[in-house]
Amino acid sequence: MMDTRTRLSEAARERGSSLAALSRMLGRNPTYLQQFITKGSPRKLEEGDRRKLAQFLGLDESELGAPSEAVVTRLGDWVEVSRLNIDASAGPGAVHLGEEPFDSFRFSRRWLAENGLEGAKLSAIRVVGDSMEPLLRDGDEVLVDMRTQPFRDGIYVVRLDDTLLVKRVANQGGGRFSLLSQNLAYPPILARAEDFALIGRVVWKSGRI
Repeated sequence: MMDTRTRLSEAARERGSSLAALSRMLGRNPTYLQQFITKGSPRKLEEGDRRKLAQFLGLDESELGAPSEAVVTRLGDWVEVSRLNIDASAGPGAVHLGEEPFDSFRFSRRWLAENGLEGAKLSAIRVVGDSMEPLLRDGDEVLVDMRTQPFRDGIYVVRLDDTLLVKRVANQGGGRFSLLSQNLAYPPILARAEDFALIGRVVWKSGRI
């Protein structure tokens, strides 16, 4: 069985989350988990911290030091998806500041499989601005699949000139793309493949009615 500290470090790396960010998620000092892993202090994770980390990282509590009889199995049919402290602009452009999780959504594994998202690398971020109305409204949160996949036209979060945008991306051929808004008041943005980066495909949205 892999050592608890090694498993936590590995799971955080696979998730793309820093130990400092995970510590803050627990309401702890940013060095809390770093000290746990490198210095062995505390000797073991408190039950509440262990449960929250296991839920967020998609692990069994036993992997983080819980006795085998205390393994939480009720999460077996659910997947925790990070809500990141990032805005993707449906307007002039949102500067990318950081990727720290502050909360999470929980999705059923069955629902993910039914929607072709089993095994997807998912995160949720907030939409700001009105250029994607009525499809996406200011304040909506979108689920972004960040797996590397063959490109097909669709709604994406993209990085352009150090800003994050959510746009419909259409391939024009010859290495040229159009970044399109749903709101026709916003003109298309024309860009070459080397001018922008696809962060991930938008696969689901949530928002208030």
